[in-house]
Amino acid sequence: MVLTGCSAGTSTAPQTHEVTLVTHDSFVVKPEVLDEFQKSSGITVKQIASGDAGELTNKLVLTKANPIGDVAFGVDSTFASRALAEGVFAEYASPEASKGAQRYKADESNRLQAVDVGDVCLNIDPAKLGGVEPKSYDDLADPKFKDKLVVENPATSSPGLAFLLGTIAKYGENGWQDYWTKLKANGVKVVSGWEEAYNQEFSATKGDRPIVVSYASSPSAEGGKTKAVLDTCYRQVEYAGVLSGAKNTEDAKKVLDFLLGEKFQAQVAEQMYVYPSREGVALPESWAKDAPLPPNPQTLPADKVKDNREAWVEQWRKLVQG
Repeated sequence: MVLTGCSAGTSTAPQTHEVTLVTHDSFVVKPEVLDEFQKSSGITVKQIASGDAGELTNKLVLTKANPIGDVAFGVDSTFASRALAEGVFAEYASPEASKGAQRYKADESNRLQAVDVGDVCLNIDPAKLGGVEPKSYDDLADPKFKDKLVVENPATSSPGLAFLLGTIAKYGENGWQDYWTKLKANGVKVVSGWEEAYNQEFSATKGDRPIVVSYASSPSAEGGKTKAVLDTCYRQVEYAGVLSGAKNTEDAKKVLDFLLGEKFQAQVAEQMYVYPSREGVALPESWAKDAPLPPNPQTLPADKVKDNREAWVEQWRKLVQG
């Protein structure tokens, strides 16, 4: 996909430069917001969509010696430690980062700036649950919810990994495997990614499973038909950064400033169904009721995730998939 915009076309217009923005597949920006930035800056933004957060991170690591772009958006908090350890991003302290993004910083190096927050939580379809709704992780192991849950594979899916990390944060390194053993016995279904889980298996769309791993903000897209279970959330932050070895570093910094700036941030909720990182940005009116930001999401230290992620996923694979 290529995002293009017109330069001013007069002798006084700024010289046009091109910046390649590498993103995950769910990146969306209002055309008029991008056009305004391109006209005022003289920078043309070319987007390369590169799968989900896990695929994006892997691609950035594999191409770090010869980066495929100048700036990247979509590496999230479950994969940030890997990108930082591999030296994918260059240091840049954006002046816009102090307006709220600093609350979610990945580390002290200023190599990644938080663009949005999209907590991963259970979503339920109340109409199909007949008034008996899960309120916690524990409830999912109750026989009354047998064969009702669908989750994403943490080896192939960012929300799937976030849900696994949430259960590890909740039950600890000595308790999460026992919990997943109970989920397996209670008929949990595992699919490869969010698209399949939500749009094919979830009963609020096409499927027959009324409990799915999705996002705290997802009910805003369903007009209140669904609900997020806020006691089952894991904080997931999406970051952007200037790529090490970028061909156009100075303009890449301006694109990063744009992603953190007020005009881009004001349309994040409506376009991508996530919460803006910038403070003071108004959310759509319905979000207060349908998609409140979870007050106490589960979290794990970035270093702990980095040191254990691959082992945890492998343990999960043997336990759940055999």
